[in-house]
Amino acid sequence: QVELVESGGGSVQAGGSLRLSCAAFGGSTRRYYMAWFRQVPGKEREGVASFEPDGTTTNANSVKGRFTISKDNAKKILYLQMNVMEPEDTAMYYCAADESSTGWVLGTSEYLYWGQGTQVTVSS
Repeated sequence: QVELVESGGGSVQAGGSLRLSCAAFGGSTRRYYMAWFRQVPGKEREGVASFEPDGTTTNANSVKGRFTISKDNAKKILYLQMNVMEPEDTAMYYCAADESSTGWVLGTSEYLYWGQGTQVTVSS
């Protein structure tokens, strides 16, 4: 059982940066698949970036070159560094984790554990 708590959301102007954090409680996530998702009201939740146990990362095309996912296993924190932000990045951002994966690392169905989300707003 893992509990995930996101933080770091807020408001920023276009072109600015934010760093999101996802703290894991209840057990080690060293061997977990973890990811960041985002959702806008009325739209499906979409995968943003994932981090696999071997360190492999995957980014959605919409954030490539701007967002970086990283993980501190000792602190059990997953990060999402967001740079050159755009109004289209405005969403609720969620952290997710699971012990296994079928390979679709940016798919919502891959993850059992979810945080409550942190709001990110980018103004133009």
